[in-house]
Amino acid sequence: MMRKGAEILADELALNGVEIVYHVPGESFLVALDALATRHPEIRSISCRHENGAAQMAEAYGKLTGKPGIAFVTRSPGATNAVNGVHTAFQDSSPMILIVGQVKRSILEREAFMSYDFRTMFAPMTKWVGQIDDPARIPEFVQRAWATALSGRKGPVVLVVPEDVLEAMSDVAPSDRPAAPSRAGAPRDGDLRQIFAMLADAKKPLLVVGGSDWSEVAREDIQHFATVHGLPIVTTFRRRDIIDHRLECYVGEIGIGSNPALLAHIRETDFILMLNDALSDVNTIGAGYMEGFTLFSIPHPKQKVVHVMADHGDLNRVFQVDLALAADNDACARALATHPASPRPEHREWCAKLRATLMEERMPQPCPGDIDLPGVMRWLRERLPEDAIVTNGVGAYATWSQRYFPHYRLHTQLGPISGSMGYSLPAAISAKIAHPERVVVDFVGDGCFQMSSEELATAVQYGANIIVVLYNNGLYGTIRIHEENRLEGRANGTDLVNPDFLMLAKAYGAHGERVTRTEEFAPAFERCLAAGRPALIEMMIDPEAIHCRYSLSDLRAKREAKARAERRA
Repeated sequence: MMRKGAEILADELALNGVEIVYHVPGESFLVALDALATRHPEIRSISCRHENGAAQMAEAYGKLTGKPGIAFVTRSPGATNAVNGVHTAFQDSSPMILIVGQVKRSILEREAFMSYDFRTMFAPMTKWVGQIDDPARIPEFVQRAWATALSGRKGPVVLVVPEDVLEAMSDVAPSDRPAAPSRAGAPRDGDLRQIFAMLADAKKPLLVVGGSDWSEVAREDIQHFATVHGLPIVTTFRRRDIIDHRLECYVGEIGIGSNPALLAHIRETDFILMLNDALSDVNTIGAGYMEGFTLFSIPHPKQKVVHVMADHGDLNRVFQVDLALAADNDACARALATHPASPRPEHREWCAKLRATLMEERMPQPCPGDIDLPGVMRWLRERLPEDAIVTNGVGAYATWSQRYFPHYRLHTQLGPISGSMGYSLPAAISAKIAHPERVVVDFVGDGCFQMSSEELATAVQYGANIIVVLYNNGLYGTIRIHEENRLEGRANGTDLVNPDFLMLAKAYGAHGERVTRTEEFAPAFERCLAAGRPALIEMMIDPEAIHCRYSLSDLRAKREAKARAERRA
């Protein structure tokens, strides 16, 4: 049976269970969109406003579901606009396949209009880049892309398809089954004996969990393991939803903005079991705001360390550990949960000490201005269902939800480890499209929002009724913190003259609210829930409330005190 390349591609995507395709339409892949619409109308096609938005939506889908998010973009500049989303997927270990329409084969290598060598461009930030030059090889490439994105440490794959390949005919047979990604095995008995021997010798052990690819079963297993043994658990940066925060074993999060008291306790540990996440600079911040790779000594931490990952790539990269183990996360969690237990009372006492640190951390602190952000977070946690999905972008504003909004269910947080501003709005739209029955709330700063605000039109068009909670303090807050710390408070470009966000929301067709005082938030949020369309709440935040741990005045006072001490010295 003869099929166009576009039809072959559509059939392969459908075979592998694609539910949603995000894109900004381009002439290079129009026939592919048409093939999806005519042959597989059950696959939703979401037309975004910017390729960055399309790529970030695909990344968020992959992070949320564990299945590759699919995005189509046209050749340059469509592909270059999508780079940010691909980089997010790479650093966040999210399965994703970006399909790039390329110029026709006959004009490749001639610097044709909008042509580029995408294999070279995307290579450093992907698991694999392939260009399909023969329609007969489309099934092969799609199967490989799917398996690669899902095997080992998950991540992005880019497939480049020349326009004429999508239009060419082929009689290649369709694949007879979906792709089968490879998975690492379970820990060996000898490895388990070594882990439990180190645990038995430890006085102050710590379990660290993170990364992608957590199933409900693995979560239950690791929570059971920690509870039975009385082990404290911390989650890595922006992976707070892996563990139910109500459990006595959960003691906090490492990464940017972590609780200093928790970091002090981690330095006391003598055994660390690190599961499913890289020992990156973000997850090893030990001092200051961005002092990565300082929580543990390099190359040999003073603690005994077991590091478990799905493949070998991130093992012993910076920190040389006592046991570097390549193992499947589900299998490892099950092995730990079912191993005969010999809990030690002192471990439970140590866990209780760290838990007390977390509970003290959650006690509301004074917040400058007329909006009590800890109070808002507390009200939201009580009002929202447990399965509500919360997204955040990048900025100091995110520390308020990070500190005061606990998570109870898996897959209820979407935030970029990569540090990508403009992430939270596309992520929220993607989450709502994938799970229309769940409440989705987007925490976003004024600077962050303006990097992807056009996607509010996408939310309106497709009925993705998210609620955007926008912190408007007129600043690029994180960079202002750096200016206060490093430039003696001299501000260079961090003050923002913002649009009227309420009018902007209404112009897009969304419901809009403006909140200036704490008591206005709850009724405004209720009106947003009842609006039946996307909604935005603009919170007018005092610039003093720049971070959940300190104000601008606190930063300046600290800097001035340091200067006085240096002058005296």
